[in-house]
Amino acid sequence: MIRLDAHQHFWQYSPAEHTWMTASMGVLQRNYLPADLAPLLRSEAMDGSIVVQARQSIDETRWLLQLAKENSFIRGVVGWVDLCSPNVAGELEELAAIRHLVGVRHVLQDEPDDGFMLRPEFRRGIALLAHFGQVYDILIYPRHLPAALDLVRQFPSQPFVLDHIAKPGIAEGLLEPWAGGIRELARCPNVACKVSGMITEARWANWSPKDFYPYLDVVLESFGPERLMIGSDWPVCLLSGSYQAAIGVVKEYAAHLTSSERDALFGGTCARIYGVPVDAPQRMQSL
Repeated sequence: MIRLDAHQHFWQYSPAEHTWMTASMGVLQRNYLPADLAPLLRSEAMDGSIVVQARQSIDETRWLLQLAKENSFIRGVVGWVDLCSPNVAGELEELAAIRHLVGVRHVLQDEPDDGFMLRPEFRRGIALLAHFGQVYDILIYPRHLPAALDLVRQFPSQPFVLDHIAKPGIAEGLLEPWAGGIRELARCPNVACKVSGMITEARWANWSPKDFYPYLDVVLESFGPERLMIGSDWPVCLLSGSYQAAIGVVKEYAAHLTSSERDALFGGTCARIYGVPVDAPQRMQSL
């Protein structure tokens, strides 16, 4: 079965462009490119990855698509387009013609309006995605879960992927109201969930794998392995641990699952949701 890292990033660091990287995030303030990720994927026997936007720029989306053309292990790109733009249909038509585009994302978590995703112009953009065969990645905090539930119910034929299990308060040990919101969202069959980004929601570099188990229990019970996919969130994960540590948390937890359930979690779900071919994968050892 194919093994995929469902969530990672590349960037060419610019203080002006990457303003979200604060002084406490010095490890991120450099370039991170495919040559940096390849040996890490190889170390975890991954066949490839899905690269996700880090800037809300269509130029970055085009750059990521070019990287995917040049690096066979990049199996898909979740890029950015302005879903509120009157020109969004034309931009989606252009970008979706490039086979590596598998989805789009907006940094909803940073919008001052918690209901931004329910604005009419944003929903008009969402309504176009299915026509172009694109998934929508939902990047939110727990407080946004009610709005996300409203959104996904309005578009039952649109595939959605929840990023980073909606960033619960792991450092504080908070389960509710996050857990209740997750259970409600998971009742929508058009939503899958990335088991990613957890170690940066914990106490940086001062966590134990068992800190994450209550949260993993909730998403496993709610979504099932067939709607869960592992992601490293590299290089953001480096704020709190190594690539291997981020993957290792889920590997250790998943030891009790059946082989078919682990196959889904570690690549099968990602391949199915994003439309990644699973036959004859190009192994990372060949890079």
